[in-house]
Amino acid sequence: MQKKIGIIFGMENTFPPAVADRINGMRVDGVKAEFVKLGGVKMAEPSGYRVIIDRISHDIPFYRAYLKNAALNGTIVINNPFWWTADDKFFNYALATKLGVAIPPTVILPHNQHPPGTTDQSMRNLIYPLNWQEVFDYVGFPAFLKPYAGGGWKHVYKVHSPQEFFQHYNQTGDLCMTLQRGVEFKEYFRCYVVGQEDVHVMVYDPKAPHHERYVKNPPPIQPELYERVMKDSLTLCRALGYDLNTVEFAVEDGIPYAIDFMNPAPDADVNSVGNENFDWIVNRVAELAVEKALSDENPAREFRWAAFLAGVPEKERPARKKQKGHKAASH
Repeated sequence: MQKKIGIIFGMENTFPPAVADRINGMRVDGVKAEFVKLGGVKMAEPSGYRVIIDRISHDIPFYRAYLKNAALNGTIVINNPFWWTADDKFFNYALATKLGVAIPPTVILPHNQHPPGTTDQSMRNLIYPLNWQEVFDYVGFPAFLKPYAGGGWKHVYKVHSPQEFFQHYNQTGDLCMTLQRGVEFKEYFRCYVVGQEDVHVMVYDPKAPHHERYVKNPPPIQPELYERVMKDSLTLCRALGYDLNTVEFAVEDGIPYAIDFMNPAPDADVNSVGNENFDWIVNRVAELAVEKALSDENPAREFRWAAFLAGVPEKERPARKKQKGHKAASH
């Protein structure tokens, strides 16, 4: 019986075809990868795929609905669309804090303008005026004002004072924003995490132009810091149930603060990440998809984060290191 792997994607041009070619090049009996093609989707009808790799449904509600229907009927979706639908960065920060991962002080803020279809009557549970000084005292400056469920560095502002904060906050419209203390970092890492097992640590410079952010030929990472980043990356992805994610850490005074870890369709374009990182992520995602296609996994399995919320963390598993070519791996 053929176990098809589908890929659903948008404007990407390098990663999806490379993954499909890698899967098909493995020549695993009964396994074939292809791009998903859709028309009208009938309710409760199986998708015909054992696995679908999702790269675009966060932007297209039609695709998200299709993937939920597929999962309901036995398809394993990478990443599971139900949890991704429910997720937001503020909850992630709170959960990470409970798991012992370092997070800068963070506050969620009311909308600057009323969301569509609401008025001041809709906000009657909100304190007005807000005690802004209490917020600023808790978070401190510099700080980052950013959407609670955003991505791609859209609507992100670095503010150094209350005046700068209000200047940008007044431009956020009806977005729901968080304010987070800025980490004055000397080191910054972006980590691919695949299958909740494999971590690929990349030295990253968020201040550089997009195509230059992945640092080429970086210096070795201190062993203790490297192990902490590996461990925290796995802790977060296992708690959130993501099989593909990137986790970003800003390091201040030797402490890696997790800054961003809700990236279930992370940048994987060869032109930005570079050949070495691209080869790693293509190979590992292809291997993961084939592993899941051949498995007996039930896509309706309980999410692991539920156990964390109940105070019963999953037994800790060690990181599986496949860091070929990365200098830190020599430690």
